[in-house]
Amino acid sequence: MTASSRPALVEGLKSLADGYDLILCDVWGVLHNGVKAYEAAGDALTRFRAKGGRVVLVSNAPRPGSAVATQLDGFQVPRSAYDAVVTSGDLTRLAIEERLDKVVNHIGPPRDMPIYDGLDVRFGSIEEADYVVCSGFDDDEHETVENYRARLEAMLRRDLLMVCANPDLIVERGHMILPCAGTIALAYEEMGGTVFYAGKPHAPVYEKALAVASGLSHRAIPKERVLAVGDAIRTDITGAVGFDIDSVLIARGIHAKELGLHKGDLVSDHVQDWVDRQPVAPTAIMDVLTWGA
Repeated sequence: MTASSRPALVEGLKSLADGYDLILCDVWGVLHNGVKAYEAAGDALTRFRAKGGRVVLVSNAPRPGSAVATQLDGFQVPRSAYDAVVTSGDLTRLAIEERLDKVVNHIGPPRDMPIYDGLDVRFGSIEEADYVVCSGFDDDEHETVENYRARLEAMLRRDLLMVCANPDLIVERGHMILPCAGTIALAYEEMGGTVFYAGKPHAPVYEKALAVASGLSHRAIPKERVLAVGDAIRTDITGAVGFDIDSVLIARGIHAKELGLHKGDLVSDHVQDWVDRQPVAPTAIMDVLTWGA
């Protein structure tokens, strides 16, 4: 990648805002870290909307968008920061709705069960199931994939489809890095199993988010007027590149430790050097999501 084609280091969203009508913004790692909200991020999105832009939050949360909005209320992220929320949980519900005549086995913690709310679902063991929904680890602070190996082997023997409700491999919660459902799904895939990924970086969640925004705007929003914002190369930036839209990488997110960004350090050329080594590149790089001067 030449110096002229490298992603720009930008101070804030203000310098980019006029070029876009819609922002598809990641949630965890951009608006909050699982413990506290980033106030500047909510303010930046609110300012973008005040200029006439639309914001759809696109999250790999294995829960309905309405549940994520309620969680954001708890973090005091203002509703003025976004128009709608589209999640991998929403896409998972659609996959479940298409299989209401089938028996499902669930892998994941009780907090993710709202994904089935209002659906006439039949649950069963792996031996009884027609497919499996994986939303995460029962105990993500202590378990590893090895705790699920026997279940995955049983699924593989029956050639069961896994619907992965959260394609993320890891997530930041405060100062901890914890595994997500994507880790289990990847292990199953590597064993030879079949996985449907409901969220980023795959196209359906972007198509849904763009359709929602276009509906709210009462017009089709062209892709060249859409900007994705996220902190993960594997999901946010890969997904944006695959969907053919521009993107901003938030450096002080899931990759912060890898980039050596500690409190007080500045995003500089070494971040661009790191991006050069990645399989995909964002349009721009920002320290944290902020509006800027």
